[in-house]
Amino acid sequence: MRGVGGVRGGTMAADSTLLLSLVEEFVSGLQDSKAKDAAKGVKDGQFTVLQLVEALGLSLTSSQAPTRARGVQLLSEVLKECYGELTEREVEVLIAFYENRLKDHYVITPPVLQGLRALTRCTTLPPGSAVSMLRSLFQDVHVQSLMLAERACVYSMLINLMETREAELKGLGADFVFGFVQSMDGERDPRNLLLAFQIAKSIIHRGYDLGKFTEELFEVTSCYFPIDFTPPPNDPHGITKEELIQELRGVLTGTPKFAEFLLPLIIEKLDSDVPSAKLDSLQTLTACVSQYEHKDLAEFLEGLWASLRREVFQTSSENVESAGLAALTALTSCLSRSVLNSDSEDSLSSFLDLILKDCKHHLCEPDLKLVWPSAKLLQATCCASNRASHIVTAAVMPSLIDQYNSRTQCSQRRTLLEVVQRFIQSVKSSQSSDSDESVLSAFREALCSVMFSALSESDSSLQITATSALTSLAQLTGLLLDSDIELAIDHLTRLLLIEEDGRVSAAVVECAGALAELHPAAFIAKLIPRLKHEMFCEPMAQDLTEPSKQHSHHAMRQRCLSALAAVSKQSSVVQDSTPVLLEVLSSAHTGSVSFSVDEVVLACHSLQRIAEQVEDEEETGRCFHDVIIPRLLSLALQAALQGEGSPGVRSPLVEEAVLSAMVPVISTSCSRLQPTMAAQTASRAVSLFLDGDVSFLPDNSFPSHIQLLKKQQGDSWSQSQMVCLLMGCVCSLPRSVEVPQIDQLLSALEEMSCTCSHQLSYTSAAKCFAGLVNKRPPGDSLDSLIQRTMKRVCSELDSTSSSVRIQAFTLMIWVAKALLLRYHPLFKTLTDKLFSLLDDTDLGPMAADSFSLLMSDFTDVLNRSCHADVRIMYRQRFFSENSAKLVQGFNAATQEKKSNYLKALSNIVNKLPKQVQVTELPASFDLFAVDVSLHAGLSSADEHTVPQGESSQSYCHRAAGTRR
Repeated sequence: MRGVGGVRGGTMAADSTLLLSLVEEFVSGLQDSKAKDAAKGVKDGQFTVLQLVEALGLSLTSSQAPTRARGVQLLSEVLKECYGELTEREVEVLIAFYENRLKDHYVITPPVLQGLRALTRCTTLPPGSAVSMLRSLFQDVHVQSLMLAERACVYSMLINLMETREAELKGLGADFVFGFVQSMDGERDPRNLLLAFQIAKSIIHRGYDLGKFTEELFEVTSCYFPIDFTPPPNDPHGITKEELIQELRGVLTGTPKFAEFLLPLIIEKLDSDVPSAKLDSLQTLTACVSQYEHKDLAEFLEGLWASLRREVFQTSSENVESAGLAALTALTSCLSRSVLNSDSEDSLSSFLDLILKDCKHHLCEPDLKLVWPSAKLLQATCCASNRASHIVTAAVMPSLIDQYNSRTQCSQRRTLLEVVQRFIQSVKSSQSSDSDESVLSAFREALCSVMFSALSESDSSLQITATSALTSLAQLTGLLLDSDIELAIDHLTRLLLIEEDGRVSAAVVECAGALAELHPAAFIAKLIPRLKHEMFCEPMAQDLTEPSKQHSHHAMRQRCLSALAAVSKQSSVVQDSTPVLLEVLSSAHTGSVSFSVDEVVLACHSLQRIAEQVEDEEETGRCFHDVIIPRLLSLALQAALQGEGSPGVRSPLVEEAVLSAMVPVISTSCSRLQPTMAAQTASRAVSLFLDGDVSFLPDNSFPSHIQLLKKQQGDSWSQSQMVCLLMGCVCSLPRSVEVPQIDQLLSALEEMSCTCSHQLSYTSAAKCFAGLVNKRPPGDSLDSLIQRTMKRVCSELDSTSSSVRIQAFTLMIWVAKALLLRYHPLFKTLTDKLFSLLDDTDLGPMAADSFSLLMSDFTDVLNRSCHADVRIMYRQRFFSENSAKLVQGFNAATQEKKSNYLKALSNIVNKLPKQVQVTELPASFDLFAVDVSLHAGLSSADEHTVPQGESSQSYCHRAAGTRR
């Protein structure tokens, strides 16, 4: 052991007997576990690493190569555990030893490499030792003749040294690159390729000197391009094709020095018949040109254009086509960055001339199939830069406009207009800022003329295309004058009022919404007054007798109501549009203008849409808080106080459909109110329903002592059903908002739930009660409330003669829903009661149906939008805790009651995510068959009855098999 024999391990006394024993047992006894004992001895200070080297003396100088290999292996395994505790002197000695061993027999090389790898991680690595190790490695080891693990060891050494000794390695110059190239040349294992690509990428991105080995580095990595790798089934290493692609792409696209090699390779690989190879090549081209300058591309432009043109003209894959267009945009963008000198060629203009020559003439052939790929290619260049956009639009836009004006066939004009629209969108994406003058400014007047001409046509497809094109044009800042916007509004208004094609009206409404967001003042001044006038005009008397004209007038109102919602995205528009919608409700109530129930419902839907889409500004919130919510409550209360009447006489505002449509208007707006306004809304609503306080309502001519939550004489459902509006107010507020008089309110809601005979009233009261319970803070107060309510509910449910069993059941199931969502422990009490009701003769089917309610989402209450306490995966939890009970209940139930259990189980499983259905159903009860049979239409009790003498599981499998 020359070089280490004279070194002593300091003053610390070594337990030589123990150390020699460990060495003997590892080397001769082949007991690998002794390596851990030796490492522990070093860590505990019993002996040093250099004392271990001394103890290994005979093994390391043995004439038998396997013995020498075992000795080195022991040392390397100890170093793997203890490298962090070595001194600089110890590291220096060990490196010299290992470098010397690299010249030894090949069987010793693997443990030597393991030891060197450990040393590369030392923070005490002496200066110059990194270079010394790599010179020895590159000179004495042929890496690709090693086994997989040893090759990985070499790559790990390089990575470690590049991270900690970069300056030293760069001092090697191009020799380091050459050594790495030799090391990875021929690598074939994907795990090692990931490491090798990582090293190559670092060499490029960290500025190592490639010198004369640039081409060699490219060749040794690019031979894997494009990646063709399919991981084996159940691959434990988890290496994916995408990982390899991304790492290799990072290498190939990392430096413009590779351009002269990479670009011809990409052109060659684009000739492949394999779509994935084409896709990889195009994506690599897109990535590399972002690093290049125009001079790197100059000699390859014609070849690249020919390949890209072919991939778009002749592609059979949308992915390849999209990648080709993206590459063309990136290529054009690169050329656009070139700085023009008086003596340099304008690469961008030359390239665009090439593209225009091949594509422009196809735009004059709107009946032929090449018009679209040509347009897409030209639009891809437009997207690249403002300059490219100027050149291309100047070349093609006059021709497109002239063709549109000269063609007579609607199909040709539609194609041309669609092409124009896409150019407009491309110009928008290339415009560097909103302050820049638009590329299309020169064509503004001609384009507007084309749009308005198309809107005047009778062809619906042309009209729809024109609305899309107009929307795109309007989004280019400053392109449309005020007069253009006013003319656009005139056209859109005309189509709204007369066009009955649903597709056209939907497109017009969408266009109006987009334009109103940009030009709110014009829509406030022109569109809203005109729509209001037309909606409030009564049809002529003779028209009332003609169903077609009645239908036409109703459809017009529908379109107007939708348009009012669509244009209301700015708070200034909301201030003018919502009074019109409220006036529809008011007129319907008073009868001053005859609006149908459907039209009133649509007006409510429009208000809801406005509440959903308008920005969360204080001004908008105040509009809903101060005007809309009080107005809705006032109108509903006026209608309720008039009484029920006969359907032809009573106000439409007492109809369930209208009240149900009002609820989301109120709940959506309340859920978004600022805290102060939210608290005020809660106070107002509770005071109205508990105390009859109508002071905040407009048109305040109401009688005193209104008691909306108290049972009325004759059980007046028109007043009691207003509780659904209370639910909208108080159940959608943030949990931080304190609802006043909460105990009295809950008591009144419970009373109404259990005593009222009107279905909407008692159901809404139950939902309101549940919505409040869901948000109440945990504690004794909440628990005692639930227990009191359950006591009352169970009393009614247990009495088969009770007249309010259905009401009590409704309250129970909604409270159960509220507790299930928040994982409240008392939920189990309610589910136990629910399970017992599956055997109830009268309530069994209803109990089975209620499992769907427990598992479903609702838009009006107990959802996250209403700030309800909803825990994740509550459905899965309910299923896992209760499915076995259903199976047991099914097996124990009488024949006529089994259907209830089957239906309940189906209602649970149907609401579970599909992946959960597959993975979480217990193998011990294979009742998917039940679910399948229920889906297939088994709904009556007779169909679910298990034949006498047949087991339930056998029946389930047979029934499902029959349905399949």
